[in-house]
Amino acid sequence: MDNLLSLITFLPGVAALILAVFLRGEDEDAQSNAKWVALVATSLTFLLSLFVIFGFDPANTEFQFVEERDWILGLKYKMGVDGISVLFVMLTTFLMPLIIAACWEVKHRVKEYMIAFLMLETLMLGVFCALDLVLFYLFFEGGLIPMFLIIGIWGGKNRIYAAFKFFLYTFLGSVLMLVAMIAMYLDAGSTDIPTLLYHDFASESFSLLGIQIIGGLQTLLWLAFFASFAVKMPMWPVHTWLPDAHVQAPTAGSVVLAAILLKMGGYGFLRFSIPMFPVGSEVMGPLVLWLSAIAVVYTSLVALVQEDMKKLIAYSSVAHMGYVTMGIFALNQQGIDGAIFQMLSHGFISGALFLCVGVIYDRMHTREISAYGGLVNRMPAYAAVFMLFTMANVGLPGTSGFVGEFLTIMGVFQVNTWVAMIATTGVILSAAYALWLYRRVVMGDLIKESLKSITDMAPREKAIFAPLVVMTLLLGIYPSLVTDIIGPSVAALLADHQTALLEYELTHQHAAQAGQ
Repeated sequence: MDNLLSLITFLPGVAALILAVFLRGEDEDAQSNAKWVALVATSLTFLLSLFVIFGFDPANTEFQFVEERDWILGLKYKMGVDGISVLFVMLTTFLMPLIIAACWEVKHRVKEYMIAFLMLETLMLGVFCALDLVLFYLFFEGGLIPMFLIIGIWGGKNRIYAAFKFFLYTFLGSVLMLVAMIAMYLDAGSTDIPTLLYHDFASESFSLLGIQIIGGLQTLLWLAFFASFAVKMPMWPVHTWLPDAHVQAPTAGSVVLAAILLKMGGYGFLRFSIPMFPVGSEVMGPLVLWLSAIAVVYTSLVALVQEDMKKLIAYSSVAHMGYVTMGIFALNQQGIDGAIFQMLSHGFISGALFLCVGVIYDRMHTREISAYGGLVNRMPAYAAVFMLFTMANVGLPGTSGFVGEFLTIMGVFQVNTWVAMIATTGVILSAAYALWLYRRVVMGDLIKESLKSITDMAPREKAIFAPLVVMTLLLGIYPSLVTDIIGPSVAALLADHQTALLEYELTHQHAAQAGQ
């Protein structure tokens, strides 16, 4: 068990290597073998990750399952998880077998498709487990490549445009993060993340190009990381790549993008921005709160006028990520607990909604809302599942969507009542666009001739949705499954943050008194 995290992280990558080296041909048997190898590898990864969650001690706020060994150029290969990252590892390993199962209808370059998803899983898990700056950056940036290929090769009509837009947006933000990482290494003399968490980066104010930088180096480093994580989330106004990427990506690509990849931005804020740059976070926090409030309202209004189902759900994702950034920078227990819960809940709900679109797209080959109507008459099981996840997306009590939004708004209300009030209108707007979508697609009479022969969900499709239904209801009814694990680590994060701010204030008071 000493190398458990490495085994979990690299098992899908090894399976991808086996497919690349040993599997030949494009006949049906070869395609079937590729799918089964990917499904078995991702399922084994999930089973191994259960050892992590059952062996994890929530009361211990230190990093657990730590692995460390010498790597290259004096750098360390270091992996570990705490209460904040362990559930993102579980989310990834839980969803990937379902995503592979959703790829079963793919006929074009199946081996390469499975290799792309297996490599993507390895890189995503690496992001959540890495405890070294350089290692984190390699995993974080590496994830762009398979996703770029998934959109660019297996996507829709404008896939090349969407793939390049996705890549350039996310890569440009990450270049600034790389510059910040180099500055951190030069200042601290280490790339070890646990060491950097307790390093005091310079926070003395100074003037740059005539602009007074409050918080000094910390604020500049915070802004550099923010450039990367804000695009990844994505936050308004750097969100425009996401609807294009979702619309053009294949169904499984949209699921992995919404359910896991977007969470890397929120995870980055919690792992780097708040603990390493407490003064920068305090200085820039109000800006994030207002940007988040604008995102919730603006993208909800944009979702209301969409005619493409995927684009509507994509804008819905941006709105829900607005709650996440708002909760994180409320900088209190309820806010951060709610933000993490919202990210995990959104992983199940948005993933399921994109799968719901995929079910009818596979049958009708269109995502236009106007092409549907009255599906409940032919697809009762589909209508029930779609209804559940629509209600969860709105934040209906009893579903996981409610808990995340409620905790987040409660946390924000303690900090800024205006932001909380504006964000609360997003709950009403989400009900408007979600129910409008459901009514037009599912309810009413079955008038269109093209829909009269449509078939309900197959057993494979029902089997994919079943675990997502269970998790959405289970977390809605019993949220302490999550909050008991994340609570102590979040409390420790906030305690360290408050201590750092107090030291900063005392230092400035002493400096002011000495100046007098």
